[in-house]
Amino acid sequence: MMNENKVYEYATLEEYGYKEYKVLKCLWKITKIILLAFSVFMLYFSIIIIAIQSFNASDSTTEFVGFTFNNYINMFEKRSLNNSIINTFQTSIIATLISTVLGTFIAVGIHYLPPKVKSKIMLLNNIPLLNADIVTGISLMVLFSFFLPINKYLFGFWTILIAHVFFTLPYIILSVTPKMREIDPNMLDAALDLGVKPLKSVVKVIIPAIKGGIFSGMLLAFTISFEDFVVGYFTKGNGYNTLSIWIYSSIGRKSLFPGVYAFSTLVTFVMILAVVIYNLLKGRNKNEKNS
Repeated sequence: MMNENKVYEYATLEEYGYKEYKVLKCLWKITKIILLAFSVFMLYFSIIIIAIQSFNASDSTTEFVGFTFNNYINMFEKRSLNNSIINTFQTSIIATLISTVLGTFIAVGIHYLPPKVKSKIMLLNNIPLLNADIVTGISLMVLFSFFLPINKYLFGFWTILIAHVFFTLPYIILSVTPKMREIDPNMLDAALDLGVKPLKSVVKVIIPAIKGGIFSGMLLAFTISFEDFVVGYFTKGNGYNTLSIWIYSSIGRKSLFPGVYAFSTLVTFVMILAVVIYNLLKGRNKNEKNS
């Protein structure tokens, strides 16, 4: 008769030759923390330097003479800088609005195309994203040059605006297209069956369902348009400067106008604040839906 109370002993991991290596694990954990801190520091080092320089009482970038708010108070005293800031906001806002409207309707149209046609169009949409900025800028400059016999003052606001719409439009399409795949594929057909006209059904039914993708694409397009230098440099013409082009033209001077550091720091702070508020509102809405 077999002993039912027999206890079986199992081999431990140590008996199989396993070693925990606690010291190596601790070293690897410390290394990961150091690498993360170093990466974050390198990413934000330039922003920190500009922020410190915006409070510097001296125009020199090599020494910190004293703490002052005069750079913020006198931020807009230079007329050429004011014009470049106005041009930058004007171009970026208008280009973002145009590309957002066009990109949203294009993305909706692409979504309802046959799969083979959709893949080909998305491939064409991705080419401007993969193309180098300098190639895009030069190609647009050559294209606009063909119209100089018609209007010799063509280069300026309109050429930069068209160029910004051209390279921000694909980002809107890429942001909206994934949201289109998340909605009910029969939503548009249901609206049409209820008697809603096609354009009104897109505006009243589809767009509210994909507003998250539209908003994120709009923010991305505005950021890319606001910071653009290369494409704008080749399509700006004489006398029309954006902020990045104005800064580039001032690099050769002994020192840069301190108001630029103050304005750059202010823009960075506003963008960080906007992102934080957006994430808080997004998390709040998600919690309300879950509850």
